[in-house]
Amino acid sequence: MDHKKIVLKNGLRILLIPMKDAQTATVLVMAGTGSRYETRENNGISHFLEHMFFKGTEKRPNTLAISEELDGVGGMYNAFTSKEYTGYWAKVGAKHAGTALDVISDIFLHAKLEAKEIEKERGTILQELNMYEDTPVRHVDDIFETLLYGDTPLGWEIIGTKENIRTMKRTAFQEYLRSHYRPNNVVVCVAGKFSQKDVLAKIKQDFESLDGAETPEYLSLKETQEKPAILLQEKKTDQTHMILGVRAYDMFHRDRYVLSVLSTILGGNMSSRLFIQVRERRGLAYSVHTFVEQYQDVGYLAAQCGVEHENLEKTIKVIVDEYKKISKKLVSAKELRKAKEYIKGKIEMGLESSDEVASYFAEQELLRKEVTSPDIVMKRIDRVTSTDVLRVAKDIFRKNSLNLAVIGPHNDMQKFEKLMRL
Repeated sequence: MDHKKIVLKNGLRILLIPMKDAQTATVLVMAGTGSRYETRENNGISHFLEHMFFKGTEKRPNTLAISEELDGVGGMYNAFTSKEYTGYWAKVGAKHAGTALDVISDIFLHAKLEAKEIEKERGTILQELNMYEDTPVRHVDDIFETLLYGDTPLGWEIIGTKENIRTMKRTAFQEYLRSHYRPNNVVVCVAGKFSQKDVLAKIKQDFESLDGAETPEYLSLKETQEKPAILLQEKKTDQTHMILGVRAYDMFHRDRYVLSVLSTILGGNMSSRLFIQVRERRGLAYSVHTFVEQYQDVGYLAAQCGVEHENLEKTIKVIVDEYKKISKKLVSAKELRKAKEYIKGKIEMGLESSDEVASYFAEQELLRKEVTSPDIVMKRIDRVTSTDVLRVAKDIFRKNSLNLAVIGPHNDMQKFEKLMRL
């Protein structure tokens, strides 16, 4: 997929990805900062600031003015905060690309950050935090990363603490904005059907005055694990939610494509090993899947599912057994081929959507400093062999490498420790 990259004098990067058959356009502005760039004192500020960008600018004085304009053209729009980046986006019909760009640029560059709006938004974010804690299928992921990364920014929750949410001051938002939303730490991406000439002129006009050159830094991690680790959050739930996984590779690792194939074979789809063993043959879970998370310096592979409370031990045994099997025996040619074609198919389907394309290109440019085209990614997936899968499985599924996070009515850690052996 052809794309054009333009770098402004202030360091801001622009990506234009025309899609000749698209009927939509997506504007995405992404900043290279998230919760792992925070301190214990301001944990949650990245996410809180994201909310504040939608509270009004001089041109669009309140949330209603922003939402009405995009709703009025049938647009989809939102923002997101992760641990390593924050993004603001709008997807519209192609003829409204200019409107989407104007709105997203405006909120990104000219948010008023009014004290009265900050006070009101505290309540909204506290309710969001409560919602997450009452949604164990989502919250167990936070618990798992706390288990892996402990009391470090990568182990803290993106949304922050209740105390921080209640007490953050307007000056803290202003300082964070100045120090983290630097032009050389921002990518503006437009994908879909649009006028490249008009869009480029508009971005230059809006963003050339953005100044600042320093790039924020994060606390890098060096991982060590000498024994299996378990974190239980005792909670009354209708179902026990669990994640069982191992430390793996960062986003730059040479075996990241092998890891993707391995994860797909284990639990990437409805014909994967874990889906068949956990759901179809034993009826232990409705949903079970394996996923890979890769940060700039660390990463992991894990399996997640929700089960009856009394079936937790049995489910752990099944997953551990599958981890053992894949690290001891070559996968078949048929299974390998199916996994690779599945991954490539998901990539190809994503390329039909302007928002998926914008996210793909912007994230790579922001974090990797370059974009690996989808064609090259698929070629690298094709080169993965059964021997590669076995080698990587042996590397990550080692003795004492397992990590288990659980939310449910459980408090006896010892009964799980005996199951955590590879």
